[in-house]
Amino acid sequence: MFRYVLKRIVQMILIVLAASVLIFVMVRVTPSDPIASMTKGKRISQETREALVRQYHLDKSQPEQYLIWIKNAIRGDLGDSFEKKQPVTTLIADRLPTTLQIVLMSSILALLLSIPIGVLCAVHMNSAVDRILSSVTLILVASPVFLTGIVLSLIFAMKLRWFPSFGTGKTFVENLRYLFLPSLALAFSMVALIARITRSNMIEQLHSGYAQAAVAKGMPRRTVIWKHCFKNALIPVITVASIQIGTMVVGAVLVENVFALGGIGDVLISSIKSSDYPVVQGITLLLVVLFALINLIVDIVYAWIDPRIRLE
Repeated sequence: MFRYVLKRIVQMILIVLAASVLIFVMVRVTPSDPIASMTKGKRISQETREALVRQYHLDKSQPEQYLIWIKNAIRGDLGDSFEKKQPVTTLIADRLPTTLQIVLMSSILALLLSIPIGVLCAVHMNSAVDRILSSVTLILVASPVFLTGIVLSLIFAMKLRWFPSFGTGKTFVENLRYLFLPSLALAFSMVALIARITRSNMIEQLHSGYAQAAVAKGMPRRTVIWKHCFKNALIPVITVASIQIGTMVVGAVLVENVFALGGIGDVLISSIKSSDYPVVQGITLLLVVLFALINLIVDIVYAWIDPRIRLE
């Protein structure tokens, strides 16, 4: 198990390094002038311009700039924001808790909704319940996250006034109420896919030889479904769920803007508009690292559930 985990960690590090190169290059190919974004378009003297160029290492080649950036990033220093004149790590630390709370709530809601729906559809395959639930989940996955968020806000915040329409709470408990609608909007985007994967794998397990033999021996159907079939159908579900949870980190950016939550997404979009390179690079790298960590955790869970994966 130790060798398996070590191998996955090395793979994750290589993936993050490759992604960091791509992030650096993509930010640099934009036509905007970083000095203009620092000075907000104001005219400055040549001496001031040269000082800013030296301060932010813009006088060095791009490979040298990348090496400086990635070495500092490994030490936890993502540079300073051009626009806000603050360390990027400070900006991220102030906004990250809101984003992580949305992703966590969305993941819990999505799993609580999708897995029971998938099992129910499999047990009642081709029935009216199966068709209705499959149709509803298909509609949900076809709807963009921001559109789902707007609809939920109009219904439950504006009309019924059950939840706040924007902003965050002052305490953790109050914040749960503020973040419920954005979390639900984000969760709906992954409910359909996980439910359908759960359904198809549960149907396969329910029609397998061991399940039919257990039923023939008089074992209660509930025990066959949950104790035997569900566990064997779980690994593909974990695969899809891990990918979806990773994409939720990115989807949270859109939801945060719809509900004005002031999370990582708000900072990222404003930084893209103002060509604030260090902030864009830092947040994007953070999203990649979070996605890679989620996949690492899922790989470890795979190996724990199914020892055959470790042997392979």
